[in-house]
Amino acid sequence: MPTALLSVRDKSGLVAFAQALAERHFDLLASGGTAAALRAAGLEVQEVADYTGSPEVLGGRVKTLHPAVHGGILSRESSDDERDLVRIGARRIDLVAVSLYPFVETVASGADRPTVIEEIDIGGVALLRAAAKNHDRVWVVPGPDFYADVLSGIDAGDAELRRRLAAAAFRETARYDMAIADYLAGEDWPQFPAASASFVHALRYGENPHQVAALYRDGGPGIASAEVVQGKELSYNNLLDADAAWRLALDLPPEAACVIKHQTPSGAASLMALKQSLAAAVAADDEAAFGGVIALRGTIDEAIAEYVTSRFFEVVVAEGVTPGARAILAAKPNLRVLALPAKRRRGLEVRVIGGGLVLQSPDDAMRPADAWQHVAGPDLKDREDLAFAFTVAKHARSNAIVVAKDGVTLGIGAGQVSRVRAAQAAFAQAGGAAQGAVLASDGFFPFGDVLQLAAERGIAAVVEPGGSLRDEESKDVAQGSGISLYFTGERHFRH
Repeated sequence: MPTALLSVRDKSGLVAFAQALAERHFDLLASGGTAAALRAAGLEVQEVADYTGSPEVLGGRVKTLHPAVHGGILSRESSDDERDLVRIGARRIDLVAVSLYPFVETVASGADRPTVIEEIDIGGVALLRAAAKNHDRVWVVPGPDFYADVLSGIDAGDAELRRRLAAAAFRETARYDMAIADYLAGEDWPQFPAASASFVHALRYGENPHQVAALYRDGGPGIASAEVVQGKELSYNNLLDADAAWRLALDLPPEAACVIKHQTPSGAASLMALKQSLAAAVAADDEAAFGGVIALRGTIDEAIAEYVTSRFFEVVVAEGVTPGARAILAAKPNLRVLALPAKRRRGLEVRVIGGGLVLQSPDDAMRPADAWQHVAGPDLKDREDLAFAFTVAKHARSNAIVVAKDGVTLGIGAGQVSRVRAAQAAFAQAGGAAQGAVLASDGFFPFGDVLQLAAERGIAAVVEPGGSLRDEESKDVAQGSGISLYFTGERHFRH
């Protein structure tokens, strides 16, 4: 009779799977906790410690690391291997089902270091690797999601499925080891270009229909792990825009809203009420908002749901959705609605280049307005609009210029190859409303030309990083035109 070894931390679906194996005439062999769960369900099972003659030791740290276990998994169908099994009192093991300790989830929970270290699985990884190596003979089952496929494969004698399961097992152990490396690297992460993520599902296509794409999840907070309240399947572009929108929203105060198109803001507002902010953010560039992605620093209520369903948006991201709002949103079943807590993601930003990867830490810095250097014009007591505009500029594609007033963007020039052109685009959108407004730039001004444009348009205050060799030109223009000018000492390029 074939033997199945079960050693799982995640016991969802375990009993039904083990029962199905028993019905297919598998003997059940299991580690301590798994064996106890199966016995409680009335199944006949042999505990690993009884099979090996070696009890679990070190508080359970060593359970399955034994020649009788790994010999049984790695043995081939040869007389030499059979003699070795007889010599050590072992038998062939034909199926290995393992779910690893929840290391990633424990790290995400904020647990202390000793708790995290204890969640580094040793025996489970060794079992998966051994079974995957010997997949020509052994079924490897790297988690509950594979139970149904494995049972079907056993019934059909599907050897090709064993190969795919082996690949899945090695992906799982690689992801697991990468997550551990990320955690232990700490601040030294550039020495360890590890990016751990698990496959979720294939996407319909990538940025264009001829490109293939897939979604992976790394266990941290963010768009990839958001609750999908309703809507069509999220596309590759939807996910990128939703992520860009949510990153901006997290940098804005509660009750703020923003609209994203092609990963750059088309409008944003930070007013007293969420619906008011949303309406203002949309009105900031009503044409661009059509078919855009909106993000809200708050909960979607019935009034907001009515507003959202009266227009065309691709995706709405918020901190929550009330039951009444869900009923209203359901009238537009194609509208994608995501809900997730306002938590910043931990981890790296990864981009692929020809022949490799480049990694960086997230741009989480934002120097407070009271720490800026006042360099020209009147010193303002209220820098709130400047801080708001600079925050939006941080999230716009470089070169980026944002014109804003009273907590609402009036014009956004982004993704331009010239900072002057970015300013011209922002002023063209703002029109006459630029009079008395503020301007923010994600990078410094290499000349005084943008300040000259700002003076001509009646801009009252400007914030930029500073640091140009010709900063004095900008200072002189600002001083001569009465513009309040501030240097943040911190740039926020976004390429």
